[in-house]
Amino acid sequence: MKKSIIVLLAVCSALCMCACGSSSKKLVMATNAAFPPYESVEGDKIVGIDPEIAQLIADDLGMELVIEDMAFDSIIAAVQSGKADIAMAGMTVTEDRKENINFSDPYTTAAQVILVKNTSTVKTPDDLANLTVGVQIGTTGDIYAEDIEGATIERYSKYFEAINALAQGKIDAVIVDREPGKVFVSENPDLVMIDEEFTVEEYAIGVSKENTELLNNINASLKKLKESGKIDEIIGKYIKAE
Repeated sequence: MKKSIIVLLAVCSALCMCACGSSSKKLVMATNAAFPPYESVEGDKIVGIDPEIAQLIADDLGMELVIEDMAFDSIIAAVQSGKADIAMAGMTVTEDRKENINFSDPYTTAAQVILVKNTSTVKTPDDLANLTVGVQIGTTGDIYAEDIEGATIERYSKYFEAINALAQGKIDAVIVDREPGKVFVSENPDLVMIDEEFTVEEYAIGVSKENTELLNNINASLKKLKESGKIDEIIGKYIKAE
């Protein structure tokens, strides 16, 4: 009898260990939640296109999504160090970034645009020559602004700071991603977006170069989400057709 009880306890213990081992692993997403409609803070939650897509990927992989909000220029380092598993922050694929992290297949296209005051004479990117231009540190706007002839580049930790500086007349223009740019213009009636795009880009998910298995799994999930129309559905929820 005692032997049977011991065997039974051993079986129960093994089942408990299996149950604990089967709990979902965490998928830690590094982002900068000041980039609507891709990510922003709403109450005590981070919401937007990227969190919703990341949640679907985590669900598909049987993982628990955890979102860490941080400065944009800290995101790649967080993925490299293992503090985060993925970078998802409206992040454009560039050759410089590809030297530090791997990128998934793109999940959407975007553009950098120029915001100015509605009294500005700036009508094209060429008109930025010799002006003072605001950018967010570490963004592609920051990178590409270096090519503007004679321009003074003012770098800010957050887009909101650059937008405030523009509204106050401290700078002449801000380079920002198109969709957040639309939000900023809607909230600031004295600002406008010029018609000509500054650049056209692709957004993708950043993953450590050491974690090819996760990258492959993410690409497989993205393929399913694209084919099912789920990604278009999420983007359409936040970005209405013109």
